[in-house]
Amino acid sequence: MKTKIWLALLALYIVWGSTYLGIKIAIETIPPFLHAGLRFLVSGLILVLWQRAAGQKMPSRHQWSHLAIIGLLLLLGGNGLVAWAEQFIPSGVAALVIASQPAFLVIIEALRPGGSNPTWRAVIGLLIGFAGIFILLGPQSLTGSQHSFDGWGVAALLGACTFWGIGSTFSKGADLPSSSLMATGAEMLVGSIGLFLVSALLGEWRGWSPMQISARSLYGLLYLITVGSIVGFGSYIWLLKRAPLPLVSTYAYVNPIIATLLGAWLGSEPLEPRIGLAAAIIIGAIIFINTQAKPVKIRKEVALAE
Repeated sequence: MKTKIWLALLALYIVWGSTYLGIKIAIETIPPFLHAGLRFLVSGLILVLWQRAAGQKMPSRHQWSHLAIIGLLLLLGGNGLVAWAEQFIPSGVAALVIASQPAFLVIIEALRPGGSNPTWRAVIGLLIGFAGIFILLGPQSLTGSQHSFDGWGVAALLGACTFWGIGSTFSKGADLPSSSLMATGAEMLVGSIGLFLVSALLGEWRGWSPMQISARSLYGLLYLITVGSIVGFGSYIWLLKRAPLPLVSTYAYVNPIIATLLGAWLGSEPLEPRIGLAAAIIIGAIIFINTQAKPVKIRKEVALAE
């Protein structure tokens, strides 16, 4: 069993660490919000139909309202903005920024009514983590970097972290189906509707034709649907039932490293010392925050946005 757990964990590291590069490849010829809508529409249908065939009930009307809020926040506000940002930001850098998500959760938890105030350990972790983000994304004149990153792309990534934090916080008290896979599929379906709507409002469909999709982008989209969403999340659910939660949660620290290395190796993305330093600081800060006595619990839906 231990061998199977470690193999599943290794698969989770590689799969979810590779989705950032998969997004980068898919949006080469597919508009970002449209690509995300297609991805989660197909993935959501597969999960919902699978769960119905397994005897699970469809969500109630009240549950659908909560699923809609979570799906729109996580998948439209979270994943949609990541896909949009990756038009301008390297996939490895995007993954490192998103790795700071637990820091945003601490802040949102402190700001919400009745929320918990951060401990001194969390505050120190926040300061260290945001210092790492500044080293990663700050102006060339201050960081000494040879590369600068698009301001709108950076803002979109920070916005994605905020939406994920709000959605994750809301999900803790939401009325959801007992089946995690049914809830996940339903959230994907609602999120895909929001993604298609924003895609249309932004004019992504004007002047664009499915005939423009390259084989490379199509493979990237199929990879995200099958391996990224279905295999990745399936492995995650399997591990949750059979492995200690602290061990499973290590994916959040390993994925950014995998994404950065894959982006440099397969995507010809810059890999300079500043990125390595920022990665060490950000990941170290998140480990510091999450090893406090009462860690902030991140609902597994956050993983869907990867």
